Amino acid sequence: MTAPMATRKAAARVYGHHIAGERVDGPPLDRRDPARNEVVARYAAGTAEEVDAAVRAAAATFASAGWRRTPAMARAGLLDRLAGLLERDADRLAALDSQEVGKPLAFARGDIDLGIAHVRQAAALARTAKGESFTGLAPDYTALATREPVGVAALITPWNFPALILLQKLPYALAAGCTLVVKPSEFTSSSTLEIAALCEEAGLPPGAVNVVTGTGPDAGLPMVTHPRVSYVSFTGSTGVGREVMRAAAGSLTRVGLELGGKTGNVVFADADLEAAADGIVFAAFANQGESCVASSRLLVEEAVAAEFTAAVVERAAALRVGMPDDPRTDIGALIHHGHRDRVHAAVLAGVEAGGEVLTGGNPPGDPELEAGAFYLPTVIGSVGRESPVFRSEIFGPVLSVTTFRSEEEAVDLANATDYGLAQSLWTSGLDRAFAVSRELEAGTVWVNTASDGSPALAFGGVKASGFGREAGEEGLREFTEYKTVQFRGEPRISPFARTDTAP
Repeated sequence: MTAPMATRKAAARVYGHHIAGERVDGPPLDRRDPARNEVVARYAAGTAEEVDAAVRAAAATFASAGWRRTPAMARAGLLDRLAGLLERDADRLAALDSQEVGKPLAFARGDIDLGIAHVRQAAALARTAKGESFTGLAPDYTALATREPVGVAALITPWNFPALILLQKLPYALAAGCTLVVKPSEFTSSSTLEIAALCEEAGLPPGAVNVVTGTGPDAGLPMVTHPRVSYVSFTGSTGVGREVMRAAAGSLTRVGLELGGKTGNVVFADADLEAAADGIVFAAFANQGESCVASSRLLVEEAVAAEFTAAVVERAAALRVGMPDDPRTDIGALIHHGHRDRVHAAVLAGVEAGGEVLTGGNPPGDPELEAGAFYLPTVIGSVGRESPVFRSEIFGPVLSVTTFRSEEEAVDLANATDYGLAQSLWTSGLDRAFAVSRELEAGTVWVNTASDGSPALAFGGVKASGFGREAGEEGLREFTEYKTVQFRGEPRISPFARTDTAP
């Protein structure tokens, strides 16, 4: 893979910022591989100065005739070329994310494949973009409604799905006609910088996609508050999302926030319990549980709770924790040692609140994994609704188990957190599926599946999980403004017009 923005220094990749198609160096930020605790990448530490340069480059490109007059069909062609380049370099990009996140390589490759599907979906939407006409407003009075790009959009992305979440935002913004400044996580910036270079290889003009690396306070905050940024798309924790919203309020910059989650999995006694156990274990522990839609709460009907919990525990205990590049690995390393320690502290708090560890509950004892930030898949039983493991997002491989007796209690428990990103329910009853899904407070409800989705479907949350949508037609609209253009065929008679000439 060609990587014009990166050079090799010893074993570590060394990057600068990507601004107006050029590499801009800065003070180094080291990234350690969370599985081996070795420095694998070195990024530039950005400040408000680099952010300003990136925003100005994006604004200049947006204002240029070459970009503003690019037809939607032509933008679709650029995105198709980008998708082809991503396919060419998919293995390389997956290896970068696997190493920096700590996730198994097969999961990282799946992220890239889904990201490519998003690029192709955005291209299709660009090809079919259309406005509206209003022809019956009044005699000789017609209006057109159009969607126009917001201008410069800032994308602030997290560390758990670096390439995928970027590709849930970037192609829709480009399809709408925006130009971009991107701030990836300081832990996982490599794939974002590589994708920015691929955008230009695909034919996008320099300045259409700019990347400033660094920390949230030093690089992210200046993006949010920059007066020439028209829209901020942020994915991250609810706490930081509130800070983004406060910072954007000063300039009335519109924001989209995809924040934390605490997905409930409601399992009724009439469900296919084998399929439910398989689905919930996958959704709870995939990506080490470091996912905003991780199925971290199991809510199971009391009549089958003992049997079903035993099936889930058996499956969780069988998952293999290991090095991300080992094809036998199911669970890789957490993002860094400090986060691993916070996950363990959350498990201890759950036990102190009355929970019982049914499997896991510690780092693995394998000496080959001692240097890494690993944690065993953990299931905690006997969890009450006031327990911190029930209410708080842990963002690790931890599943709590709570029982219910009635449909009403199940819905009440599912909705009994501040979050509303996703919920799932498992039942063989169609009437129950429709009735319960209507009552669940979430942007996404899965029935007899979990952690599922398609680029055609918009994704986002309610309550403390944020607002705005990514992907699909709704995701493209996030990067647009609605405009009406109104026409009158005959002059409008003003009520102030005089009909006499008397002095």
